[in-house]
Amino acid sequence: MSKDQQLKNIVEAVFLVADAPVSLQKMKSLFPEDATPQHQQLLEVIGRLQEEWQERGMELKKIGSGYRFQSRERYAPWLRRLNEGRPPRFSRAQLETLSIIAYRQPVTRGDIEEIRGVSVSPDIIRALLERGWIREVGHRDVPGKPALIATTQEFLAYFNLTSLRELPVLSAKREISEIAEELNLTLPVIPTVEASLESEPSPVIPIESE
Repeated sequence: MSKDQQLKNIVEAVFLVADAPVSLQKMKSLFPEDATPQHQQLLEVIGRLQEEWQERGMELKKIGSGYRFQSRERYAPWLRRLNEGRPPRFSRAQLETLSIIAYRQPVTRGDIEEIRGVSVSPDIIRALLERGWIREVGHRDVPGKPALIATTQEFLAYFNLTSLRELPVLSAKREISEIAEELNLTLPVIPTVEASLESEPSPVIPIESE
């Protein structure tokens, strides 16, 4: 077996068994220092794998900063029948909160309450944190220094997004509903968020790593 073929087999195996998107940096870390593939080599291998899997039910897709194998969207109707249980249930408050964070990030809890017009239960933020969909990215430089919240790579992976630029336009209700249907979720459209998107971003105080 040639070295190129072995590299392709290793990369393919990693993407197939990984339970989350794998970045190129993470892929490099799996190899010994004296046998670490170059960035361009990995991109070429990924390109070949994408071509080889082009006519199959799975595809190698870029999600966030990494890649993963996943089923093609056109086979979703058949795959949904595998799930005999009920789809995950989310309260309207959870979905509204997540939508505000996704479109307006980074935001504070106070920002969310101002947009929604009601207080935000700590349980809602905690639930989204436990799912790994949001995280604290800093603090606003105002009295009290409230935490700033943003979405994560896990959020992108769950909703099958390469980047935040792929989020549906807020006014495109039909597009949002189509995505929600694919995920078995009901994603609300929050009109008040659209106007707030034009405001300047908040100053951020980075969180110092320990």
